[in-house]
Amino acid sequence: MAWPLLEELIQHSDLYKVKAERRRNEAIVVDAGVAVEGSLQAGRIITEISMGGLGIARISSRKYNGLQIQSIFVWTDNPAISALGCQLAGWRVNEDGYFAIGSGPARALALKPKDIYRRIEYKDRNDRAVVVLETEKAPPSKIGDQIARDCKVQIDRLAIILVPTTSSAGVTQISGRVVETGLHKLVELGLDPRIVRYAWGCAPIPPVSNDFAIAMGRTNDAILYGGTSYYVIESGDDRELETIIEKASSSASKVYGKTFSEVFKEAKFDFYKVDPAFFAPASVVISNLKTGNSFKSGEINFDILQKSFGMSN
Repeated sequence: MAWPLLEELIQHSDLYKVKAERRRNEAIVVDAGVAVEGSLQAGRIITEISMGGLGIARISSRKYNGLQIQSIFVWTDNPAISALGCQLAGWRVNEDGYFAIGSGPARALALKPKDIYRRIEYKDRNDRAVVVLETEKAPPSKIGDQIARDCKVQIDRLAIILVPTTSSAGVTQISGRVVETGLHKLVELGLDPRIVRYAWGCAPIPPVSNDFAIAMGRTNDAILYGGTSYYVIESGDDRELETIIEKASSSASKVYGKTFSEVFKEAKFDFYKVDPAFFAPASVVISNLKTGNSFKSGEINFDILQKSFGMSN
């Protein structure tokens, strides 16, 4: 379901300000911000592609403490597959000095990482694959060869989308991960992803920065302090949900209240030293279809957003 979205991006590449290359015996490569400008709408389509075509993304605006900020809204009727099975940035591409984080439906073909697919009881088969790489530079051709082998597809049936964090498309598609971020946190807290029936979320799209460190900080803060996610589930145990929701938002972290850039610096720029509890939306809501009860945790923190986004008072 993601391939038609890819074709839309390629067919109207001038409008979306991306560049697509099809070389003989190589993967299709779509540049959405490395050597071209990219755009918000390209980021929106890439968000839908990264969800395997199983989610919808729309760009609008939302009020944050009375200030209208461009935001991305996403929703899906298949949260486990679209968010965890596709959109989760769980594929670390690291070879001969080239590094990128991969997401998208190609992950379900390569089973990256395998533990996720055991949890959601899902695996995919297809003769075409699309992977979204968060990277600041184009990969060497052998990276495409390796991805194709992992996905068990022919190289000319593989599409690689390049999306730098320092681009309009990059900041848009990262904010579009708000549902995935919240669901991953809920699963880590013990929620069975298979009982999640529907989900939607919203997060502000931060201003673009050419400085990677600033851009990374802003895109994280957009979800940590500005993101809202909502999950409709079927559970016979409200008490378990009450326990889980207490720790579901970013405010449950001991480092909450600092910008991500500040936290990352304190962790000596090592992601693995950042408190895992911090990686969650600002506000999380769970609604139980079986009981009709809903549970909420956290709230949007405009002061941190304002500081992170470089907004004047």
